[in-house]
Amino acid sequence: MLRPIDLLGEWTLHRTVLDRRAGIDGLVTGTTTLSCTAPDAVRWDEVGTMAFDGRTVPVSRTLWVRRGSDDDDDWTVHFSDGRVFHDWVWGSAVSHACAPDDYSGVLAGDTERWTVRWEAHGPAKDYVLDSTLRRRSLAAD
Repeated sequence: MLRPIDLLGEWTLHRTVLDRRAGIDGLVTGTTTLSCTAPDAVRWDEVGTMAFDGRTVPVSRTLWVRRGSDDDDDWTVHFSDGRVFHDWVWGSAVSHACAPDDYSGVLAGDTERWTVRWEAHGPAKDYVLDSTLRRRSLAAD
């Protein structure tokens, strides 16, 4: 199992967005940076551009991944405002409670290339986000 501290550094971000409810798809390209801000905290910054429905808009977000205990494998992802997003689980499904919709995701890969997939289903949302992150030093390969 990879820990967030195993993924520190800069990554190229390539995310496809399929919004079935709106009937559009999009593409996010940019950079993801994971940086250690304390022994038990990793800052996860994404900056890029989303192209969809004939438009291009800048996008960004910050997440925090925090160690929950002295256990090196007990990490939780938080939104920038401190709310819990999901447990850091590598290679298995995770969920995010945000009624009335259901969110499920998977983080998988290795220290050179990893993926994040989120699906949202419910009365307000029906989309899939597929993100591929490649270590910045390998992006030109």
